Amino acid sequence: MDPQAKLGFIGTGVMGEPMCRNLARKSGASVVAFDARGEPLERLAADGVRTAASPAEVGAAADIVFLCLPGGPQVREVCLGTGGLVGRLRRGQILVDMSTSPPALARELAQACRGRDAQFADAPVARTREAAQSGTLSIMVGGDASVLERLRPYLACMGSDITHCGPAGAGQVVKLVNNLVVCQNVAVLAGALALGTRAGIDGALLLDTLSKGSADSFALRNHGLKSLLPGHYPERAFSVEYMLKDLGYALDLADDLGLKLETAEQARTLYRRAAERGLGSLYFPVVRRVIEA
Repeated sequence: MDPQAKLGFIGTGVMGEPMCRNLARKSGASVVAFDARGEPLERLAADGVRTAASPAEVGAAADIVFLCLPGGPQVREVCLGTGGLVGRLRRGQILVDMSTSPPALARELAQACRGRDAQFADAPVARTREAAQSGTLSIMVGGDASVLERLRPYLACMGSDITHCGPAGAGQVVKLVNNLVVCQNVAVLAGALALGTRAGIDGALLLDTLSKGSADSFALRNHGLKSLLPGHYPERAFSVEYMLKDLGYALDLADDLGLKLETAEQARTLYRRAAERGLGSLYFPVVRRVIEA
């Protein structure tokens, strides 16, 4: 890791803020960041992160630019819109999209970066906000292996598991599959809790017993015990709206590849009902309320 490196970070939201903080604290490099909201940047200043006035200012100052944005439209605007980052890239710069975006957009960005003699990697993340805070995210990387090796020390500041999934876009594919599985697991757990408790079984006993058998899972031990069981569905977490966005990307990809994923379509129907009931900004396990209703 080069302590003289200049790093940029665009998008300091629910996940991006702790990721940027870990990057600044652990890398020893200078970090400049931009977000549309000032509050996270004010907090990050205590960790030595300098505030930029625009994405273009981040790109001008940094050798490696990390993005952590809400989705594809925001990534496209920041990178390919009028005055976007890609058109300003210098030879040898690296653009790293840690958002969850469509794989086709990742491939488009990789090609555009090559046209500027710059490099690109998609590196979306999985696990919880707590994992973002502790620097134990799972990071799925698409791009050239040589680019990953240059990025690895910085990604290790934010994640404990870094996997090279293949060429540009492959990281996004794996992330979408991850969320496809998680959203269905959580919906099934919500239904299981609704059924068990309505039949008179204590919810804590039910989940504890399931965790000792073949029904155990990461979703049960995290989303189940920490959210579904206590009915804790905060805002500023991975929301129903975000899950619907990722489900949409995954199902669009399935459609492009000639697959019909019926269970995923059913899950999307449940999450859409949650959004229609005004629950879209809440942590996505709130789908339990739809099932119980």
